[in-house]
Amino acid sequence: MPRTAPAATLPSTLPQAARHGSVRAGSVTRNRPARFARAGIRAALALALGAALVLPAPSLAALPMAVDGQQLPSLAPMLERVTPAVVNISAQDEPDPQARMAGGGRQNVGSGVIVDAAQGNILTNHHVVRGASAIRVSLQDGRSFSAKVVGSDPDTDLAVLRIPAENLQALALSDSSDLRVGDFVVAIGDPFGLGQSASSGIVSALDRSNLRAAGYQNFIQTDASINPGNSGGALVNLNGELVGINTMIYTPSGGNVGIGFAIPSNLAAEVMHQLLQHGQVQRGGLGLDTLDITPRNARQLGLAPGSSGVAVARVADGSPAQQAGVQARDQIVAVDGKPVSTSAQLRNAEGLLPVGKQVRLSLLRGGQRVEATLRIEPEKNERFHGGSLDARLNGVEFAEMAREQRLKGNDGVVVSAAYPDRGAVAARVQRGDIIIGLNRRPVSKLADLRGLLADTAGRPLLLTLIRGRAMYHLQVN
Repeated sequence: MPRTAPAATLPSTLPQAARHGSVRAGSVTRNRPARFARAGIRAALALALGAALVLPAPSLAALPMAVDGQQLPSLAPMLERVTPAVVNISAQDEPDPQARMAGGGRQNVGSGVIVDAAQGNILTNHHVVRGASAIRVSLQDGRSFSAKVVGSDPDTDLAVLRIPAENLQALALSDSSDLRVGDFVVAIGDPFGLGQSASSGIVSALDRSNLRAAGYQNFIQTDASINPGNSGGALVNLNGELVGINTMIYTPSGGNVGIGFAIPSNLAAEVMHQLLQHGQVQRGGLGLDTLDITPRNARQLGLAPGSSGVAVARVADGSPAQQAGVQARDQIVAVDGKPVSTSAQLRNAEGLLPVGKQVRLSLLRGGQRVEATLRIEPEKNERFHGGSLDARLNGVEFAEMAREQRLKGNDGVVVSAAYPDRGAVAARVQRGDIIIGLNRRPVSKLADLRGLLADTAGRPLLLTLIRGRAMYHLQVN
């Protein structure tokens, strides 16, 4: 996770602990990009060293000790092969303090994994490089290169970078579906700015979801130490193969408490493939509105007593689901043979399916099992280029909010793309920002934004937007 200085601040309404990549007890968040400060790092070290003098460090999972005088097992040979493929990433925000709503230039630091030595491709987290104007990648051998973003996907928190380097060493990706709870794993990254470090643990759980408010989630949980600065680093098996990209932790204190999360390598590989091909992930949809079955709505839906799982509330006209014969009140029990028991699980499965993929839904209809086969089609969300209505919005693309967000009661227009080199506004907004107002008038859909822009031609603009949990006002003269 990106390392974070204890005294640093972010322009957010989140509590200070959460803004440093930790969470309050009972909640989870990815570690935010660090605001690196040497004094803060020294303070953190002093506290850590003081605690070490008083209390023994908790013992996490470790390899069994040798017996009968045999040599102790060691991870050193594997790590010597693997660590050259794990890099440090330094991402610099726009230095002009007026150029970004967050204000000022900041250095965000995390980790990354070389996955293609010939092309110089590196996997990391989206939140490590989000909004960066310059990115620097440092290798274990001391070399340093300027990197460009090939593509980034905020919904899975993954990004692909590329560096113009030779003689690189890459990590092979393992099949993360082979992982089992109890398998040994090693987390590698650059925690707290101390330099590259490795920690061992086990796979504590698989398929973790509902850990954050948005995005597609299917995490590996591990007790290997993951701390600020590790974001984008490698989670490897004992063969030195990549099984996950370290992403976030659960902690009441800001440090590791033995609950860390990594994005599985299979998901990372699928997203990386699309980013390399298209620069973004092309997602489709089934065309379904669903809800979790409860005793109350089971009766309302006419389902049998004791029914559970996911019920189809509505099938969109002309959608892949309608063409495959899916009906309202059907119960969805599996996607491609993998069980689903909540709408969140179904949404995750749907969002991770590439456009064009053929999918098999297992349904219950009137107590009888039904199989429906359909092909994922692109979402038909309307979008437009801001520059077509106001030159000040060159480089900004807007889109209608996704159906899933509207079902949660959210309104607004989404920034679907922002190209910082094309305009002042494009340099200050970010993909995923939600525009909820223009000149103090509400914006709930694209038609609202178009109409208000037409009425304010040539006059100053005041955009109101939501980013994460914070609201911003952006003045455009």
